[in-house]
Amino acid sequence: MPSRLGSTLASSDVPVAGPGELILSEVFGPTFQGEGPSLGQRVGFVRLGTCNLDCGRGPGATWACDTAYTWDWERYSPDDELAVRSVDDVVAQLTDMAVAAIVVTGGEPLIQQRRLVPLLRAATDRGWAVEVETNGTIAPLPEVVGLVSRFNVSPKVRGSGVPAARALRPRALAAFGATGKAVFKFVASEPAELDEIGRVATRWRLTPIMIMPAGTTADEIVRVARELADPVLVRGWDLTIRLHVLLWGDERGR
Repeated sequence: MPSRLGSTLASSDVPVAGPGELILSEVFGPTFQGEGPSLGQRVGFVRLGTCNLDCGRGPGATWACDTAYTWDWERYSPDDELAVRSVDDVVAQLTDMAVAAIVVTGGEPLIQQRRLVPLLRAATDRGWAVEVETNGTIAPLPEVVGLVSRFNVSPKVRGSGVPAARALRPRALAAFGATGKAVFKFVASEPAELDEIGRVATRWRLTPIMIMPAGTTADEIVRVARELADPVLVRGWDLTIRLHVLLWGDERGR
């Protein structure tokens, strides 16, 4: 039976990439890494298209995906939002940015992880650090692990509206933990959600933990961050902000 996700991700209008190509939403920079351990670092971004989750659309969702244009074909058109580009073209654009690090994000970038390998190798050859931002549902291939500096893994809990059976994949989470390169970053919209995050972290032995406030405006980000700060400190976790939202709101390509 078709699912809500099937009506988005599986659209026949999504382009097909060939050898040496990627399905891209956007490549942009130089800019600042807006969240996680590398907050504020000057980077180039590679945002891939399509996702295997549909955050913000299910019952009980308390926050919405801020990059739904990479996968939600009921609200956006893949003809407008996605393009197939060669890895060589992407590398050339990143080279022009003169950055020391790149962030590969999405959507869910590991859907295309086999096609990502040439990009990751090119980055390594140029001495660029590579961060991959992922929802943690797809285990990374060994060759990907060897070429990535850090995985920013963002498992989705109840506030995403995605059922746990789809959002939390034990084998994939264990694989990220085993890399020794993963940070587990959870989005929260209120302190009450931290209890569930704690249960998930304990059950799957996820560490280290970062909490990021939900929000799409500077005022909302600051308000939620202030509400979360003390409870996060008590739990011994780290707190990350969303710098790009504070600086530029929901403007794309920043």
